[in-house]
Amino acid sequence: MFKPFTPLVLAALAALPIPASAFETRAGSAYVVDFKTGTVLMDKNAEVPLPPASMSKLMTLNMLFEALRDGRVTMDTTFAVSSKARAMGGSTMFLNERDRPTVEQLVKGIIVLSGNDACVVVAEGLAGSEEAFARQMTERGRAIGLEASHFSNASGWPDPEQRMTMKDLTTLGVHLIREFPEYYHYFAITEFPFDNRAPANRHNRNPILSLGIGADGLKTGHTQESGYGLVGSAQQGERRVVFTLNGMATEAERREESESVVNWAFRNFVEKTVVRKGEVIVEADVWMGSTSTVGLTVTEDLQLLVPALVQGQVSAEAIYAAPLKAPLAAGQQVGELVIRMPDMEPRHVPLVTATAVAEGGFGTRLLTAARVLVHRMTGAESAPAGGAEF
Repeated sequence: MFKPFTPLVLAALAALPIPASAFETRAGSAYVVDFKTGTVLMDKNAEVPLPPASMSKLMTLNMLFEALRDGRVTMDTTFAVSSKARAMGGSTMFLNERDRPTVEQLVKGIIVLSGNDACVVVAEGLAGSEEAFARQMTERGRAIGLEASHFSNASGWPDPEQRMTMKDLTTLGVHLIREFPEYYHYFAITEFPFDNRAPANRHNRNPILSLGIGADGLKTGHTQESGYGLVGSAQQGERRVVFTLNGMATEAERREESESVVNWAFRNFVEKTVVRKGEVIVEADVWMGSTSTVGLTVTEDLQLLVPALVQGQVSAEAIYAAPLKAPLAAGQQVGELVIRMPDMEPRHVPLVTATAVAEGGFGTRLLTAARVLVHRMTGAESAPAGGAEF
């Protein structure tokens, strides 16, 4: 027997995908999430492994941030520069074998200058070789939720084995913001004239940092094969969005699409806290308990991010096998709250008991037995499977 709950405007916790048609992007692949709720706002070819170009440098930074957190290095630790690092082409810090850059300089060099040489220096300094470091990147990526990423180098240099999905890149961006807030400010640096060696390459390539839309990171990428891409994040008020766009044809298109996605994500969705932790949503009947009902609630505040134009079309119902059989512990999961919104997958949130309910005493068992007898004699619905114990 299932007992329905009167529909209310209630909250989804995470991963409610909205059709990509809600926003028509020129990017070949895209993934956009709300940072706090995890709600997926856009998914376009997001699980297709593609060449990530320099966006994969975020994983190199993750490995370096973990080394800082573990105390293996400090910001003042210096690394040697090999001839392999010095010979790297593409974007570079113009390091040479005489240099001994600090970890902090390398962090800035990777984020702001997109230095391929800096990535090799980090890889060799942490793992002995870039090949060993790439294997560590792949292994560590699996551990932090990068389901389809494989690394063959530290810089994103074109390689048929270097692949990431837009979902993985966004997951990595969220991970860096959440796990390393003490280092995240480096992503907002707009200029790093390292030793004045490359004045033309001193500016951060992130095209939306200076647009006044709350953008504060993370990393661009471009190769001929991948096109132009960006893993980006922006915060306005209490909300933050993290996104990855890839496969755009020009730098201008990357800038325009990134700005449009940020504006769309903030202007077309409304965040609401509609049920507080511990707030009783429904009273459920209890079988053979010291009380006849128990309140059902949720384990944490429920926050709902909904499209602004469908706020009145959100409904929910509590589903549980009724009546619940005593004894019941406080916080015991007994059902689920199902939230439905137009064009989005239903969200299932655990329902738990707000208080404990002990088994009833002799009087409760006697009254229950009498009710069962009456129900059987009149043909009414019987007790739940298993019956009562006396």
